[in-house]
Amino acid sequence: MTVTAKRRKLSNPLALAVMALLSERPMHPYEIAQVLRRRGKEHSIKINYGSLYTVVQNLEKHGFVEVAGTQRQGLRPERTVYGLTEDGRRELHEWLAELVSVPAREYPAFSAALSLILVLPIDEADRLLRQRAETLEARAEALDGSIDALEKDLPRVFLLETEYELHMIRAEMEWVRSLRAELAAGSLTGAAAWRTLSRTGEMPAEWVEIEERTNPEK
Repeated sequence: MTVTAKRRKLSNPLALAVMALLSERPMHPYEIAQVLRRRGKEHSIKINYGSLYTVVQNLEKHGFVEVAGTQRQGLRPERTVYGLTEDGRRELHEWLAELVSVPAREYPAFSAALSLILVLPIDEADRLLRQRAETLEARAEALDGSIDALEKDLPRVFLLETEYELHMIRAEMEWVRSLRAELAAGSLTGAAAWRTLSRTGEMPAEWVEIEERTNPEK
């Protein structure tokens, strides 16, 4: 069966993570935060622990979770424990199946910057790309270290999203480096015109011609 995207009542990935944990067993919000932290989910999901209670309340409002009881440890205040409802289990399954199977059209900030990079002088763009590659390399090394540490306590199946993130960082890093190599070699088509634009501030004649040729109103 083909899964198609649909408009959901909640779209916050943290809500999805909460439902996933509650599908294992009932928990109170503080315990949810602890489990997310132990499993290293902050690498793939933006976790704002201060808003976790609000997320749980929204899930309860939509009928996806419900109060399953209370819990007290020692002299600490009594905590409300939440469990997943049947509606919540269906929502969790449908939402997760959609995210896994349906590629979403996203608009990353770096893609937007690349689409407008000709505004920057070519030498400055090259310097900034070098800076980005260095930052990506440091991030990859840090994430690789995190994976090594987490693998001591967790099976690999719990770290797939972190592996994916590391792979994407390395792929972007290699792409940026290859682009800089083409700029250095002068083999990137259009680089000479870009350098002219950087030097004169005027649109190169060949680009003006392309604009006129591809303009359907002319």
